[in-house]
Amino acid sequence: MGSEHIDEVSGISTTGHEWDGIKELNNPLPRWWVITFYITIAWAIGYTVVYPAWPMLTSATRGVLGYSSRRDVKNELAAAEVAKGKFVAAIQAKTVSEITADDTLREFAVAAGGAAFKVNCVQCHGSGAQGSKGFPNLNDDDWLWGGNAEHIQQTIAHGIRFASDPDTRLSEMPAFGDIITTDQIKQVGAYVASLSDPVQDTSQIELGANVFAENCAACHGENAKGNRELGAPDLTDAIWLYGSGETAIAAQVRAPKHGVMPAWIGRLGEIKAKELAVYIHSLGGGE
Repeated sequence: MGSEHIDEVSGISTTGHEWDGIKELNNPLPRWWVITFYITIAWAIGYTVVYPAWPMLTSATRGVLGYSSRRDVKNELAAAEVAKGKFVAAIQAKTVSEITADDTLREFAVAAGGAAFKVNCVQCHGSGAQGSKGFPNLNDDDWLWGGNAEHIQQTIAHGIRFASDPDTRLSEMPAFGDIITTDQIKQVGAYVASLSDPVQDTSQIELGANVFAENCAACHGENAKGNRELGAPDLTDAIWLYGSGETAIAAQVRAPKHGVMPAWIGRLGEIKAKELAVYIHSLGGGE
């Protein structure tokens, strides 16, 4: 080799590598850094010997300790099941009213019911249970079939207009387009709309009141406050499932839409139906 070249500026020897006139200084790594690097290599090799590490065709090396994160998770889940067993047994034995009256049990049921709601109910009622057109808002205090915990449980368990469940909630509004005239539908639409909002043609209201008394009061009540025994909604509270205003109301009178809710007890079981009822009851609109 030739004589060692010393950089004139730094006074450090160069490696002999040069790029575009720039020479590389020969600055070795500090000894402590090199030692640390070798230690990490030794640590990594030891780790792969002690713990599962190297993948094979159908599994991986098990390691001399035989550690398994899957086994740890399985044991933790088993312990959690044992811990919640007493709560599940209490929920099974008690009514939803008794559950809501017990602070500890209610807290457990709300947590479990909230998880079940996110899996099974958000598709229709929304992630915040706010509902949408055709799907009721579960946060308010407007309930077609009753809003106490037992009523909610009944609806969850057996559904609404769910043909395969003999205990389902069942009611259907007739299609009045086949019963009364187009003018009468317009009149009753104006009357019902006027119960919660101003209408354009007030001359229709009195005529619509007569149509309502003859055709609608039997289900919705003379005061239009609804009838929970029949699932007939309150028409005075400005809460509308299929749209508000004279046009939307008249369309529902002419050819009503009837939503269907599944009976969940067959899929989720009695305990989960109770937990869902307690959770929904806790949202703020439960009675």
